[in-house]
Amino acid sequence: MNLPIVAPLHAPPLGIIAGSGDLPRQLIVRCAEEGRSVFVVAVEGETDLSTVYNVPHVWTRIGAVGNAVEKMREAGVHDLVLAGKIGRPKLASLKPDALGAKLIAKLGLSLLGGDSTIFKTIVAFFEAEGFRILGISDIMQGMVTPRGAIGSHMPGKQAMEDISQGIRIAHAIGTLDIGQAVIIKHSLVLGVEAVEGTDALIERCTHYAGEGEGGVLVKACKPIQEQRVDLPTIGKRTVELVHKAGFVGIAMEAGHSLLADRGEVIRLADDLGIFLFGFTKDV
Repeated sequence: MNLPIVAPLHAPPLGIIAGSGDLPRQLIVRCAEEGRSVFVVAVEGETDLSTVYNVPHVWTRIGAVGNAVEKMREAGVHDLVLAGKIGRPKLASLKPDALGAKLIAKLGLSLLGGDSTIFKTIVAFFEAEGFRILGISDIMQGMVTPRGAIGSHMPGKQAMEDISQGIRIAHAIGTLDIGQAVIIKHSLVLGVEAVEGTDALIERCTHYAGEGEGGVLVKACKPIQEQRVDLPTIGKRTVELVHKAGFVGIAMEAGHSLLADRGEVIRLADDLGIFLFGFTKDV
């Protein structure tokens, strides 16, 4: 098991490129608890205002990466984490600065393809600029999905069969860099995740659920994925949507996925009767 990266006393601030959602804020809180300062790059149209409340930060456009790099260097940032979701911008709206144009040139046609190639290119770009890229799991190991049942509810026999089927499908679409998630009910594939994201997948599959109890959301890390960024993640909203859709549980790849706000997610799933399950290759 990888040990968490512990910053030395008086370490430089941790750089955080913050997307949407609560994950960046949880990372900031953890750093505060450990006495480590942060410097946040907030992305216009993506980062929640509450994320950067009362912490050093700079707002930037997606295309203005040069400004972000300059401000991080001025702040003394060496370690950098990408946290939260950032949607794909329209190319015509980027209006890049000089360094942003360099990044877009490196990305090239991958902007029209899957996420994994994009993230690998972004990681390599920031490493070339002198930053060390860390994964959220390096800092917040308590957020990593453990193996087996999580919480008070266990998957039944049919659910376990659906999980096994879902693992095969999720790995197949992951190898093709399509998505991370699939919903299975009674061995039938209701839907696979693509560019729309997990929440939209759940809502879409609600219309195909049919009668009777069942249905499992399965999320797995893509085999080709840059695991320091964009690990499969669920939070309270995921649990709420699964319950609203009438499905019975969520299965995540143990050791290669994240439970955002873990304690609250488990309590909510327990209250709603939703099982949470961490699987490995042998289930």
